Amino acid sequence: MPTSAASISSFALALALGATAWGAEPDHQAPALKSLPTPPAEGHTAAAAFPALGPEEDPAQLGVGVQRTMALLASSTAAHRNHVRVLFYGQSITEQDWSRQVADDLRRRFPLADLEIENRAIGGFASQLLINPAEHDLYPFYPDLVIFHVFGANGQYEQIIKSIRSRTTAEVLMQTDRVGRTWPQDHPDEKADKGLWWDWMMNNRFLPDIAKKYGCALQPVRGGWLRYLKDNHYEPAQLLLPDGTHLNPQGNFVLAQLTERYLVHRPELPDAAWNDLAQTRAVTTADWKDGVLTMEFTGNRVDLIPRPGAHGGGAQVAIDGRKPSGIPEAYRITRPAPGPWSPLFLSRVDHTAPLMQEEWTITVHDVAADGKTWAFDVRGSLTGVDGSGRSDQQFTSPSGRVAIAPGAWFRGFYQPLPEGYQIHWQVLPMAVDAYQMSAEKSAADGLEHATTIVQGLPPGTHVLTLRADTAASPPDLGAIRIYHPPVAP
Repeated sequence: MPTSAASISSFALALALGATAWGAEPDHQAPALKSLPTPPAEGHTAAAAFPALGPEEDPAQLGVGVQRTMALLASSTAAHRNHVRVLFYGQSITEQDWSRQVADDLRRRFPLADLEIENRAIGGFASQLLINPAEHDLYPFYPDLVIFHVFGANGQYEQIIKSIRSRTTAEVLMQTDRVGRTWPQDHPDEKADKGLWWDWMMNNRFLPDIAKKYGCALQPVRGGWLRYLKDNHYEPAQLLLPDGTHLNPQGNFVLAQLTERYLVHRPELPDAAWNDLAQTRAVTTADWKDGVLTMEFTGNRVDLIPRPGAHGGGAQVAIDGRKPSGIPEAYRITRPAPGPWSPLFLSRVDHTAPLMQEEWTITVHDVAADGKTWAFDVRGSLTGVDGSGRSDQQFTSPSGRVAIAPGAWFRGFYQPLPEGYQIHWQVLPMAVDAYQMSAEKSAADGLEHATTIVQGLPPGTHVLTLRADTAASPPDLGAIRIYHPPVAP
């Protein structure tokens, strides 16, 4: 049904802020919540307790879009254990037990891989809220695979996906929605039920279009969920908790099984879309000229990988002729603490001037009687006192190292905000000026012991220069790995 972009955006924003920001599904009004919108913890229930999933309807689509990750997992051996980072990100449904089941399954199926799996999902944060902490949670982590599901506005959803694909080399497994409290409808009438219409638009138009545009995998959770319900003659509530939103143990089982089924290695699939995302270039002694190694590359991250059993050694690092610590983009800001659903969460900190490694503190004062506005002072451990501001106004510190938009503050359920409340974060480097190879690291463990010497470089071609501390005995590097995101910023 033709609809203006303005009406879609305004409806998405109102709907997501009014419902999904509280963890409710997008086709219903938000329930009257009196506690945090995080589901209760569920223990892992044996698969035998529930009916098994039926055959996959379209096996040819399994694994499409995640084959770089799956190839790294499948090719790991005891002598060479590939380091693979997996990040679960989204809202409270992504926080639930199914994600742990998937993580356990990956570790079981690929015991030789060096797996690093994290879940940084935030309950209640729809896409237009999640886009803020993603700046601290997601892109600096630089995962190999992001398993992603979030309700909310399609515009901010797309911005998150674009940032993942333009700032990292991560593959993204976008998940369509599970079935909510009512059966979904085909082509619902927008005028008759905006919620059902929006639900259909997201799962049948927006998500497929975003996945195609940015080269992401799209896991058809909804299709598999519907088949499971119909095969077992269930109503939708059979797989949900009484709140009608979160998954009960059987729902967790179904989502875990659907996801595990998708994460399969298929070497017969073409590799053109992912083969160049991370290029591993072998290094020989001939590459060192009088103790100096120079390499031109295109990408935003560089890892140095020692040769197995290599001797120690060090080198000074330069990118485009300057120390990596002097590259403004090569710093990250940690997620401010206390975190979401505390009395006050600062979901995003920006800056207008180059950063340096230090710790920051905000101290709140002059809280309004209704708790909706407050003043604050900013201080850096090295910068010192760096200005004061108000929560309802844009703030940029005198140094430019702290910038806060009014929309970055999140009060949740308006718990009492005490005078003197403090928020802390750190600025940490994503680069090293000096590389030191340790001779103590064992080759017998099969790990790469890679060192990221720079991350976050601006797009384009750069020149890496390594200058050995001892010209006659440079570090015994086996390879240099270059990461090149597939999408332009």
